[in-house]
Amino acid sequence: MNFQPTTLNERVDSLDILRGFSLLGILLVNMFGFYLPMPHVLDLNSWFTSAEDIIWHQTLDIYVQGSFYPLFSMLFGYGLAMQYMKAERTGTSFYKFAPKRLIVLLCLGLIHAFLIWWGDILTMYAFCGFFLLLFIRFSGGWLLTFGIIINSLMHIFILLIYALAGMMSAEYETPAVDIALINSAITAYGVGGWGDAFVQRLKDLSVQMSIGMWISSLVTILPYMLIGAAAAKWRLIERAKELKIFWISFAIIFVAAGLFIKSAPFMFTRTYILDYLKVYVGGPILSIGYIALIVSICLLPTAAKLLTPIATAGRMSLTLYIMQSIICTILFYNFGFGLYGKVDVQMGTLIAIGIFVVQVILAELWFTKFKQGPLELAVKRIVYPPIKRQ
Repeated sequence: MNFQPTTLNERVDSLDILRGFSLLGILLVNMFGFYLPMPHVLDLNSWFTSAEDIIWHQTLDIYVQGSFYPLFSMLFGYGLAMQYMKAERTGTSFYKFAPKRLIVLLCLGLIHAFLIWWGDILTMYAFCGFFLLLFIRFSGGWLLTFGIIINSLMHIFILLIYALAGMMSAEYETPAVDIALINSAITAYGVGGWGDAFVQRLKDLSVQMSIGMWISSLVTILPYMLIGAAAAKWRLIERAKELKIFWISFAIIFVAAGLFIKSAPFMFTRTYILDYLKVYVGGPILSIGYIALIVSICLLPTAAKLLTPIATAGRMSLTLYIMQSIICTILFYNFGFGLYGKVDVQMGTLIAIGIFVVQVILAELWFTKFKQGPLELAVKRIVYPPIKRQ
């Protein structure tokens, strides 16, 4: 029996809206990496000096930073589990095409990382996806349990280090940065050509794709993929109408709790423990709250129709993600418009929103003539066998 990706009639509007929403969140976070010498700036809270920049950054830090990689991870796990269950229903071997799809995603991510932008996330998601394949056969309860256990082990390990080092209540101190690396990035991207940017990109990738980052992804990304896969096994989004109280309760509780935890370092004295909780506890909690909020909004009779353009963008999220990097490198790097280091946080945020609006319009226009995004179609052609005509 032939197996193909989800067709238009099979798509779940809420999932596509969530994917479209996550594209905006990811771009808002990534924007710092396009016009600042990241990843060599270890603490953005100490980087900005003007009051306006500090306020804008703190707002993004609370509402966006650290809350969209868990959201995207859960969506990734949800989608992979949906494919697994569809393969079971159609009598197809899931493991004939799933690893191939992850390999294609990994290769695309490497091309993106080495030739376009160092901050690629596709490689890490594909890497963690291979580990998710080891768990995907389990029930929703077991998937949730594995996700919580893996994530909890990370918390226990880090908090134990904090306790042994006497950092639990210590006030946060800005870490020292390598000025030479920062100046190198500013020179390469700000005044250099494409070749200079490529060489600098390799230096940045040595940080972004270090062994520690690969290992870290298994306790910061994989657990949320497992949680998303568990939700898919229970069909929580497809059953949103009958689970209305569940979703509304989650939206209220998790959004409120997430915002409080993420605001704590700014409301109180910034300590190591509050900063840790902001990133690794508040961020994921808020991401669950965002998911619940959007699913709840989609229960309103006209909400899904009003959000159709966001859903359309979500249908070609892979294409739009790569497009964001191409647009931003052209805007900021010297071989393009040379805006690197010349915009403030407010302007960077407005540029990100503007790019997303343009992408939504382009997606609407694209789907008037085509059924899939260009990269989505390319992946489909590589991974899935053609349907045999009788």
